[in-house]
Amino acid sequence: MLADLLRTPPAGLDETMALADGLDDTLGHGLARIDEERAEVLDSVAAAFAGSPLADRVGDAVGKIVAGTVTDEHLAALAGARAGLLGAAHDALLTGLDGALGRHRRPWPGGDGLAEPAPALAAARSWLRELAIAGWRGVDRDLAGAGGRAVQALLADPAARRLGTLLDGLAAELRASAPVTGLEQVPARRWADLWTRAVLLSQDGRPGDPATPVDGRLLILGVDLHEHPTVFRAQAHGLLETPDGGVRLVRTSVAAAKVDTITGPSAWRMLAAFPVFRTALAERRTVEVAGLSLGPGGDLSWDESRAAPGEPADPFATARVRLDAAVASSPPPLDRHPVAIAEPVLLEGYAAGPQGFDLGGGATLAVDADRLPAAGPLTPALVANSTACLGLLRWDGGRWAVQPLAVRTVLKRKPATVHGGDWALGPTEPKAAKAEAAAGTAVDVLRERAGKLLRK
Repeated sequence: MLADLLRTPPAGLDETMALADGLDDTLGHGLARIDEERAEVLDSVAAAFAGSPLADRVGDAVGKIVAGTVTDEHLAALAGARAGLLGAAHDALLTGLDGALGRHRRPWPGGDGLAEPAPALAAARSWLRELAIAGWRGVDRDLAGAGGRAVQALLADPAARRLGTLLDGLAAELRASAPVTGLEQVPARRWADLWTRAVLLSQDGRPGDPATPVDGRLLILGVDLHEHPTVFRAQAHGLLETPDGGVRLVRTSVAAAKVDTITGPSAWRMLAAFPVFRTALAERRTVEVAGLSLGPGGDLSWDESRAAPGEPADPFATARVRLDAAVASSPPPLDRHPVAIAEPVLLEGYAAGPQGFDLGGGATLAVDADRLPAAGPLTPALVANSTACLGLLRWDGGRWAVQPLAVRTVLKRKPATVHGGDWALGPTEPKAAKAEAAAGTAVDVLRERAGKLLRK
């Protein structure tokens, strides 16, 4: 079934993505100067929503924008239309994947709206409107820097910090690129994604994401490591066995700030506040959890005080026995985007080659080796010699690919199992351990100096 999925993309996917591309080009050009070609793109977007609940709002917004009027309400409708296009593509891809894997998924439950509008949201909407009117090519240093005032106001409000962090990142990228008119190539899809999410997050009365406390046993399948110059995050994917006998696919994350000189295995030292999490990864143990908050999208909010290491458990055995029975969660509305798909899978019986994993029947699954982390022991060579793989199925660049989280392979001429989180408590390979020890000195010095500054 997975081989069939690789050979046959969902009907209408190319046309939907072409509409999104046209809308991204229009945002890059700027809504202040809509020419005939981009007016046709906006009309096509409005036509795509005919008969949908958004038909009137999108049609009215497109007509007013083409006529030269751009308001916050119009931009909210345009952002909603763009999110709807990419959400439809996401849903078609995920439905096909669920069918191929035989995976069951809970419907999205929805949530209550925010009680009161936040004053800081108006400042965010104002800056986002200026960006849309100017277009990416029209962003200069003054416009890029103007986002700072909105960011400060948002970060000061705990309820708005999610949006504040998002806008802070977008503003930083624009400042680094300004004046954008001098760039040979603009990251149109990325900036349009960030703009769209920010516009929707800045709306008053936006639905919340209700969470519930859960107990049970967490069996970790693998960890996805995200390293940014100033942040290191470990996101574990696993199965939660609940007291009622259910099994749910979940993910949970821990993160810490860092400096850009701390890279590779040394980054794990920044997660010193999470010994239970790190031990579970390095020693491949289960985790007993009590009262952790579980969001409707399957995200567990990690709390060390509510987690305790359990017995050892082989992730490959866990996946082989329990993964097919696990129930997945529907993604939150704002995460309905093709590149947000990251579904845990167990692959066996393939032939590893230079083009990826040959699944038979003429179907080859690409391997996303660029996502292999420097903070873990997984390497392209180990993956290329593997016989089994625990990974995340992703859709990016118009194709399915697997991001390995763990492999059964040959290491030093012997069968071995290698996981991306094996170095959570420090490298186990002698050369890597020696290098990490030298680099770790810098981490200890920085932590000591930071402590002194805080005490002052």
